[in-house]
Amino acid sequence: MAHDIALLTNPTAGKGRGAKARAAALERLRGAGRTVRDLSGRDADEALDLARATVADGVETLVVVGGDGMVHIGVQALAGTGTALGIIPAGTGNDVARYFDLPRKDPVAAADVVLNGATRAVDLARSGNRYFATVLAAGFDALVNERANRMTWPRGQMRYNIATLAELRVFRPLHYTLDLDGEQLVLDAMLVAVGNGPSFGGGLRITEGALLDDGMLDVVVIKPMSRGSLVRTYPKLFNGTHVTHPQYEHHRVRSVTVASPGITTYADGERFGELPLTVECAPGALTVHTSAPGADDQWAPP
Repeated sequence: MAHDIALLTNPTAGKGRGAKARAAALERLRGAGRTVRDLSGRDADEALDLARATVADGVETLVVVGGDGMVHIGVQALAGTGTALGIIPAGTGNDVARYFDLPRKDPVAAADVVLNGATRAVDLARSGNRYFATVLAAGFDALVNERANRMTWPRGQMRYNIATLAELRVFRPLHYTLDLDGEQLVLDAMLVAVGNGPSFGGGLRITEGALLDDGMLDVVVIKPMSRGSLVRTYPKLFNGTHVTHPQYEHHRVRSVTVASPGITTYADGERFGELPLTVECAPGALTVHTSAPGADDQWAPP
């Protein structure tokens, strides 16, 4: 039997906030008279299997409770189906929640967004049979993620801060070959980022200006700069003012191939794949419950 809503939770998201957010959202949704299937995967693979099964059952909306990683799982099941995505933010970064101006500290208010029924069709980025909603990291930022994943201490955001400092000590510009809608570009750079949306990493607006419904990808190149300049530029990512830096370069394309030896990319904060990768825009591939159509044009502070 088809269920109105499937609620899929990462209970460990946000240092345990996921479980608390799930309980509050479940009570609100059921209290409003909606039929809710309560699901929780033991790991990412099981969560994806559960998501795909509920979509196959004809569920009206898949609501994910967690951060961008849970959104990433939901997107794999929902892309191109017409089944809507609801989001109860409970992660660390919550960039997709920022895109749609969703309540990030009030799971009941986030559940009300689902109940209100307003939706918006948006693009996704696709590489092969995988999709992402935010930004593909393919440079210094990806190497920081790799280093952090190898570390066992400390936990939380501090791990990434230490990984950033450690990577900065040894990092050298990477050699890239890009194919931008058929135009080849060969250069050295600190990083290349491919954005479906404007931010990643908890509000770092690396692909400032990216829109969710324009049928285009935003490719940002940060050309070589000194360590000091990189450290000084980093805070500007939070308000998008890094776009004035002379080493910043921005392209808008429908498809991009990124190649650089030895780089494992990350998208939506998850390990995505090794370069080279071809990424293309999938226009209108996702339907999202939102309280603010067009909210990706705005700035939602960290």
